[in-house]
Amino acid sequence: MTPAFEKLQKHLKQLPGVGYRSAERIALNLLVEKPARLPALVEALEEAARSVRRCSRCGNLAESELCPICADERRDASIVCVVEHVPDLVALERSGAYRGTYHVLHGKLSPIHGVGPEDLNFASLFARVAGGGVQELILALSNDVEGEATCHYLTEQLAATGRVVRITRIGFGLPSGGGVLYADSVTLKSALEGRRTYS
Repeated sequence: MTPAFEKLQKHLKQLPGVGYRSAERIALNLLVEKPARLPALVEALEEAARSVRRCSRCGNLAESELCPICADERRDASIVCVVEHVPDLVALERSGAYRGTYHVLHGKLSPIHGVGPEDLNFASLFARVAGGGVQELILALSNDVEGEATCHYLTEQLAATGRVVRITRIGFGLPSGGGVLYADSVTLKSALEGRRTYS
């Protein structure tokens, strides 16, 4: 294979869920079998790189200051579901069981991996709560040690502000150590409906 092909394959292999064979198949498909698709794909990637950014309020994907969810006046802004990553938000939206808003932390606390509070999207969450109007935070974080540590940190920081906000944790019909991303819609709906007070 040519150096340019190998370079393309190498970059494709770095994408989540794409192994060596998948990267090879995608590269061959784009270059040999369906080369007409390549310009449109390149254009879409460049356009997304130019226009997609983080929502200034919640951290979701946006093309203006606010994402479509934050900008939707029909959503209940008094309830904020806190998730680790954007794909978790997408999975919850797919369940159709939630009509509140979200806050994406872009990770969870993990001292072993060098992830501290300053590395996550906490500041804008605390600002949202301090601004008033938020009555409940639903913590939809992973059911593992780092997820629990992140929940404890959030509750401690909010308690220190003196602002009273109901904090709940989604009920987990999910396996221990599992996250929101890979759960099916029925499980996610049950988890949201079975949430409990977190303290």
